[in-house]
Amino acid sequence: METRAARWRDVLLALVVAAIQLGAGTLANAHQPQMRQLDLLGYALLAGGPLLLTLRRRYPYPVFYGTLAITAAYLLIGYGYGPVFFSLVISFLTAGIIGSRWYTYSFVPLGYLLMVWPAPGWRGYSTDAWQEFGLLAWLIVLVAIAEGIRQARAAVLARKEREAEVERSEHAQHEREAAERAREQAEREQRASEERLTIARELHDVLAHSLSLINVQSSVALELIDRRPEQAATALAAIKTASKEALGEVHALLRSIRSGTSSVAAPTTPTIGISDLDGLTQPARAAGLQVRTIVTGPVKRLPSVVDVAAARIVQESLTNVVRHAPGASVLVSVRYSVDRLQLCVENTRPERAATGVSGGGHGIIGMTERASALGGRLLAEPKVGGGFRVEARLPIHLARPEPAA
Repeated sequence: METRAARWRDVLLALVVAAIQLGAGTLANAHQPQMRQLDLLGYALLAGGPLLLTLRRRYPYPVFYGTLAITAAYLLIGYGYGPVFFSLVISFLTAGIIGSRWYTYSFVPLGYLLMVWPAPGWRGYSTDAWQEFGLLAWLIVLVAIAEGIRQARAAVLARKEREAEVERSEHAQHEREAAERAREQAEREQRASEERLTIARELHDVLAHSLSLINVQSSVALELIDRRPEQAATALAAIKTASKEALGEVHALLRSIRSGTSSVAAPTTPTIGISDLDGLTQPARAAGLQVRTIVTGPVKRLPSVVDVAAARIVQESLTNVVRHAPGASVLVSVRYSVDRLQLCVENTRPERAATGVSGGGHGIIGMTERASALGGRLLAEPKVGGGFRVEARLPIHLARPEPAA
């Protein structure tokens, strides 16, 4: 795009060329008495070429053709040879450098023939071989100058394009590296978030069950310590057992965290598995719940992650009953099938309201996350007529997630 500074440079160049052509052209014409003397038309032609040069960048071809026509007219009318060629040379170089060679270089032999033949014959003066050779040499030099500048501009442009390409490549590389760093950072944050959620779930599963039992048994012990010390002793023994088991599971969880594994997980072999329902439900019975168990289908060995999840779901469900429905009757159903394990923990309306326990928690959320992580489903909802039901379906073959109902 043409800039203001370039336009002013063209105007200044046109003024300089006009001064040279008008001044030197007058002197040159005066030393050629056989030629036509300069008149108003001659001075107009000498000034016409420089005037066109002000538009040489915007319209290189029309300016070149215009100055060529003005120069030819100046010579054919019969004015003397001189600086009239300056504007033609400048317009030729501009068009040859900026535009196509075909539209500029092809006029060189045509101009040479016009200035050697037939123009001199028309005007009544002859040319010798030295003049013809000298004119040819100057025209060749003029074309060489135009081509040299053209090649230099092309080399500069090519270098700038290479530099721009390198800059674009570096910029694209920086963007790719930044995107890769952002992706790695997002993956690290996601892994950290998943690990935090896993740690929170494991701590809840380990501590909530035992602490809920300890809370209930301590309330029983405080009520019976004076009236029925033997039952208070039983409650205290249950507190001791629950706290010991909780400490053992916390230590196992801490060892898993310190081992530097990519994800925190509970011990691969739980202290009590889903196959040992009596051992799994014994703490709830000790807390005063009436627990019945039903197992249907052929009992089979489960993958460790499914065994852990099933045991934790049953354990958390019983913990919720202890906390929120003490004295209720609970039915724990375990059904084995070919491709999935179905669990159901449901309780009746409690005989007495819960006391000394706080409401709210993350038990159901943790159970739902465990089931979803295995491709299964978990449903927790109140029962019609009172009570609560937790139902989970876990795929045994983890490569085939539980289908939606």
